[in-house]
Amino acid sequence: MLLAACGNSKDSTSASTSAAATTVAAAPTTVAAAADTTVADAGTTATDAATTTAASTEKVAITGVPGITDTEIDYAALGTNSNNPLGTCVLDCFADGIKAYFDFRNSQGGIYGRKLVLSKVVDDELGANQAKALEILSANDTFGTFDAAQLSNGIGDLAAAGVPVYMWSIEPASATGHPEIFGNREVSCITCLKRYIAYIAKLAGATKVASLGYGVSENSKQCAQSNAASIDRYSAEAGGAKMVYTNDAIAFGMPNGIGPEVTAMASAGVDFILACIDLNGMKTLAQELDRQGLRDKIKMLHANTYDADFVAAAGNLFDGDYVAVGFRPFEADPGASGLKDYSDWMTKAGKKQTEISMVGWINADLAYQGLKAAGPNLSRKAVIDATNTFTDYTAGGLTQPVDWSRQHVAPTPDDVATHGPKYDCDAFVQVKAGKFEMVGDKAKPFTCWPGQTYDWSEPVAMDFK
Repeated sequence: MLLAACGNSKDSTSASTSAAATTVAAAPTTVAAAADTTVADAGTTATDAATTTAASTEKVAITGVPGITDTEIDYAALGTNSNNPLGTCVLDCFADGIKAYFDFRNSQGGIYGRKLVLSKVVDDELGANQAKALEILSANDTFGTFDAAQLSNGIGDLAAAGVPVYMWSIEPASATGHPEIFGNREVSCITCLKRYIAYIAKLAGATKVASLGYGVSENSKQCAQSNAASIDRYSAEAGGAKMVYTNDAIAFGMPNGIGPEVTAMASAGVDFILACIDLNGMKTLAQELDRQGLRDKIKMLHANTYDADFVAAAGNLFDGDYVAVGFRPFEADPGASGLKDYSDWMTKAGKKQTEISMVGWINADLAYQGLKAAGPNLSRKAVIDATNTFTDYTAGGLTQPVDWSRQHVAPTPDDVATHGPKYDCDAFVQVKAGKFEMVGDKAKPFTCWPGQTYDWSEPVAMDFK
């Protein structure tokens, strides 16, 4: 359970601030050697301009390929609706984003004379992901599968059968080593160092830091440990902030509250909390801070609270806190990215713009771009092979570049260069008066470091197309 407890940011994490720091939220202060910080999406550009074997309007007869008829290309979506321990919209919202993207492309004529269709949406009921994946395989009437599960233990079966899978990247261990599985971002390293932790700690004016994670979730535990190690490694760059409290055994759901832990953090002088826990846990933590009269003294970095309705309903409970966002934030300028298309088509569908619907949109774009790159004589293998030629895929400026030719395997603490990203980026918002505001340059919303090293350098504000 709780793989999403650290799934929204780069490796999964969250944030905070102080009065002295709120005016500093002008993001990266120095720009590294590169002169141009707007980077074109080379992978998608190549797809659109050069790598297709024929125009996307050309139609050829296809037989014997699951999910492809004369008029449609059908997909399945698998994920968690019922028994969701987070209590948030997952599968339905994920499907909303996929459908909106398909509507967008179908309005342009679809692909190779066929419409894109999400023909089935399958609830894995939290614990039945593998069983439901096998049902999808047995039916053999869809071309590919989108996955937004809390426990994605069935996608390996889909991959082994040669089915292209597009997943919500909260469980990298399920995807690593599978060239058939693509996420809304590359396969990331939860245990690796994170420079953005030090960057946000400095913005928050932090001096004494705590790191929290759930004991029941290995991802959450590792995330909490990595956050603590990142402060230790980059303490000087974090303005001298020090780790003074780590607890990676918080009980999920906090059935007995979190009073003793908050008291312990207060005794240690904590003024900044890094928490690899879900949004409901963050609310319980914030309420306890408030009850003990500490809410205005201790700020937080959230990993999973990028939910405008949730934050608004909490009033000013999270004011001043930072939230890490794993894609181009809704509060950023769209620029030349696909953010405006996403917003327009979600509005046309009458659906809310949410984090998980954006994940569905990004996944659907990668599926489309793979089809386009494969050419009109479509097959599952052709699409998988074509997608694995994308070396700078950004979903049209919505994510940092991903090199799908080598990023199906997570980097390690000892070797980031082999499978690490070209740029190590995150985006951040801050809660003010119960609303999110962009941290830094709205036109260049990504805060980035070189992705081939863990060495410290000043971050660069970047934009991708």
